[in-house]
Amino acid sequence: MQNYFNYFTEIEEHFQRRRGSLLLLSTLDWALIETWQEAGIPLEVVLRGMDEAFDKYEARQRSQPNRRQRQVNGLAWCAQAVMEAAEQQKEAATGTAVDSGKENAAEANAGFEAQRIAEHLETAAQALDASSISLEAAHQMWAAALAAIAMRLRDIAEEMTVPSDSSSAMNPSPSNLEDLERQLTVLEEKLFASLTTHVPEEILVQFKSEAARDLAAYRSRMGAVQLKQIEQQFVHKRLLEHYKLPRLSLFYMRQA
Repeated sequence: MQNYFNYFTEIEEHFQRRRGSLLLLSTLDWALIETWQEAGIPLEVVLRGMDEAFDKYEARQRSQPNRRQRQVNGLAWCAQAVMEAAEQQKEAATGTAVDSGKENAAEANAGFEAQRIAEHLETAAQALDASSISLEAAHQMWAAALAAIAMRLRDIAEEMTVPSDSSSAMNPSPSNLEDLERQLTVLEEKLFASLTTHVPEEILVQFKSEAARDLAAYRSRMGAVQLKQIEQQFVHKRLLEHYKLPRLSLFYMRQA
């Protein structure tokens, strides 16, 4: 499993170090990181791609000192280099079979205790409950969909804290965590489906327009599939922010 706790923060901090100044990541940047994480690109590969992009940028600055270089104002500037690094990593891994999972299992699962996961799910359920109550009068079907997701989260939380043996309560196995993450992914997909079905058209148009505007400067650096994925992630993130709805994935557990 990816190291959920460090993936976002490591990328953000590395970008700021290489840029040489503090620049908070935008909604577009966070959406891009999510596409890398969902694609299974390891953190070290993302950082390597970022380094390659900045190394080339700095080399151009040295070779053309009198030419004003466009400043790096977003993580999307590194997108092409990250995808190239990911392809190189896949090629290098072809034909190899290195099993380091047993050595790193305990460290990888640290922080994923059943009680902590249950608290994350309960926090998300409470946020969904609050939204469903506020929507109930005007949008009964939408409110009911959110309430159903909240109920399912509480069912999963209860299952996590009433295990068949005490050891799994303290440290669920990697396979159990992967199964749980799949369940949460399905619930998030239901949440986004509910949003896109019931959200007023003008709000969706507004967020899609924001995504198109922010992506305009980077279209030449990305493929059509990646652009579509980032736009979707961007719109989803803006919808959740707008309606104060939670992310369900274990990736966001540290924020609960």
